[in-house]
Amino acid sequence: MAGQARVPLDDRMDLNPNMRLSRGFIPTIKETPSEAQIASHRLMLRAGLVRQTSAGIYAWLPTGLRVLRRIEQIVREEQDAAGAQELLMPTIQSAELWRESGRYDDYGAEMLRIVDRHSRDMLYGPTNEEMITDLVRQSVKSYRDMPLNLYHIQWKFRDEVRPRFGVMRGREFLMKDGYSFDTDREGAVLAYRKMMLAYMRTFQRMGLKAIPMVADTGPIGGDLSHEFIILAPTGESQVFYDGDFEAIDWIGSTFDYAKTEDMERFFQTMTSYYAATDEKHDTAKWAEVPAVRRREGRGIEVGHIFYFGTKYTKAMNVTVTGSDGKPFHPEMGSYGIGVSRLVGGIIEASHDDAGIIWPDSIAPFAAAILNLKKGDATCDRVCEQLYAALGADALYDDRDERPGVKFNDADLMGHPWQIIVGPRGAAAGKVELKRRAGGERSEVTPEEALARVRATR
Repeated sequence: MAGQARVPLDDRMDLNPNMRLSRGFIPTIKETPSEAQIASHRLMLRAGLVRQTSAGIYAWLPTGLRVLRRIEQIVREEQDAAGAQELLMPTIQSAELWRESGRYDDYGAEMLRIVDRHSRDMLYGPTNEEMITDLVRQSVKSYRDMPLNLYHIQWKFRDEVRPRFGVMRGREFLMKDGYSFDTDREGAVLAYRKMMLAYMRTFQRMGLKAIPMVADTGPIGGDLSHEFIILAPTGESQVFYDGDFEAIDWIGSTFDYAKTEDMERFFQTMTSYYAATDEKHDTAKWAEVPAVRRREGRGIEVGHIFYFGTKYTKAMNVTVTGSDGKPFHPEMGSYGIGVSRLVGGIIEASHDDAGIIWPDSIAPFAAAILNLKKGDATCDRVCEQLYAALGADALYDDRDERPGVKFNDADLMGHPWQIIVGPRGAAAGKVELKRRAGGERSEVTPEEALARVRATR
């Protein structure tokens, strides 16, 4: 978003010299793949972000991986700001942990069960409540070690019976899941509210208006739950919400994670606006919302948070010594964000007939540099200077192709800016700058183009 600090890429991206389209592994497709039923699936395949390797399982190609990494980084920064600590748990888990919690048999056929060479029952983790509870059981012995909030960003697997819609309903997916441990319900609810604010700031940084809605807890369990919905025509849920919610600036808000009263004020603000999926829709309360503020549409879930008390710590016999010297079971919550699902969800919410329209903060490249006459000395020089100045934030289309092909591919891939360099403009010291989101074009100097691109990254 404009005015925000640039989201840093990892060092390998910054040093990558192959951001020239003639060299890059970005296999675009002109025709719409027959297996793709929704816009995000079609565009992710056509723009060369992913390729399917088996049913519901995708390889992430270089540009798709860059988007994943940018989303990860925003998630990571907001989790850290809220006081969570990052770790990394393995994808393969022992079935014994799930038998302790009672979920091994209850979870159903979506769980991929494995037997290792020593005939031990294992599984490919669909979620990590049991494993994180075991880790805390091994290490946390006193109330002084809490509150504790831990998260990781990791691949998971759920064996969907009918995987569809590309990464929106795949079997393998990248997820941020976090877990809080507190001494009492009051502390657990405070942790829940902190995560809710962190989520609102996370989604706003991605250019999204996510609406939190009261949700069922499902197989994870618990009695307090919200799902975060973004609007898109192909969403799986019908949603109803108060339009005034969209005007709130969560990033610029004064809510302080360290102040309990701020978290109470935040939660009261959050829950004062009507928001519900069709499953929870209350027509009487909906009628109380002024008609001019009523919003309806289809929504895609991109995050989910739960408070479930001692469901797991009690089942797995996690006991901690309290301030009175007596043992107790810690109170828990869990907090998920679908990182790979977000890629598809954002495209569903932000595209047109020509292709993807990436928000600035997560676009794989801030700008595409289009050389309309490769071999022209002035065009080549200006493009090389722009490319050197922007570095890994630019994709340089240096291919020996017609301008129309370059325009079409740039629109398809969704770069927020296009810097178009033609022989006539280059000779006059000018380039054409196009904003993908609105289609506005202006003739500017190369220096002005660089300044405008950098201002939005």
